[in-house]
Amino acid sequence: MKWSSFKYLCKQGWHSMVANRLMTLASMGVLSACLFITGVAVLLSVNVNSFVDYLSAQNEVEVYLQKDAPEEAITALKTQVEAMPNVSECAYISRSEAVEEMKGWMGGSSDLLQAYEGEGNPQNPLPASLRVKIAQLPLLAQTVADIEAIGGEVIMRIESPSDLSGVLVSLKRVVTYVGWGLVAILGVVSVVVISNTIRLTVFARRKEINIMKFVGATNAFIRLPFFVEGITVGALSGLFATGVVCGCYYGVLRGLAQPSIQWLSEFTRCIYPLASVWTPVLIGFVAFGAVLGGVGCATSIRKHLKV
Repeated sequence: MKWSSFKYLCKQGWHSMVANRLMTLASMGVLSACLFITGVAVLLSVNVNSFVDYLSAQNEVEVYLQKDAPEEAITALKTQVEAMPNVSECAYISRSEAVEEMKGWMGGSSDLLQAYEGEGNPQNPLPASLRVKIAQLPLLAQTVADIEAIGGEVIMRIESPSDLSGVLVSLKRVVTYVGWGLVAILGVVSVVVISNTIRLTVFARRKEINIMKFVGATNAFIRLPFFVEGITVGALSGLFATGVVCGCYYGVLRGLAQPSIQWLSEFTRCIYPLASVWTPVLIGFVAFGAVLGGVGCATSIRKHLKV
């Protein structure tokens, strides 16, 4: 196809959009709404997953040691725990360090623990411990079982957030499935809407298509203006949806930054900033909208070419 013919067919597609502007605006409105809901679902999913990953990184297993455990056995246990594939860090907390940590937690009442200070203080009731950070949250239970197996009589007890780990893994799975489920459903809805719009346009121009077929126009020559129309509608809808989603996202970030809701600071620190979000959203929406427009055109025009 010559370049002049290609430009002519593109102009015909854009002219058809203007001539059928009510249907074009209706298609853009529905597609923009679908992309908006899709964007909200995706942003919610990635931010919740980011928060879950942050909590997973904070997960610690406290391995309390027997008070009479020999130093050689503790050192050997620490070395074995550090070598485990699901352990990212293992720190030894002595009995005196445990007292200092508890003093920090007690704040103004820390003077009550002065009698227990000092290394080797026989009055100190707190045990030494190994503080173990877990790399992969789903493997927490297995890692705790492995530590118990190699610890033997050196270990007094182990405290681990097993229940929390199950909740976080389930939450991440549910959010991921729901998010991508919405993307799939809304993608199908968008294709149906665009295909119906183009089908009406084809029906209104059926006589013109008949004449073009009779004078020898190829199917590709007839299809191209409709493809241009569908892709343009999808791309413009993606631009509009990007503006709305990013504007709403900015408003949410401003709202979460208010001093009155500092109790959400652990969550807000995991939220992606707008600067790292708007570019992928723009590219994804424009590309996704254009693809939906092209698919909608392909599904609607095929049978109308049989004249």
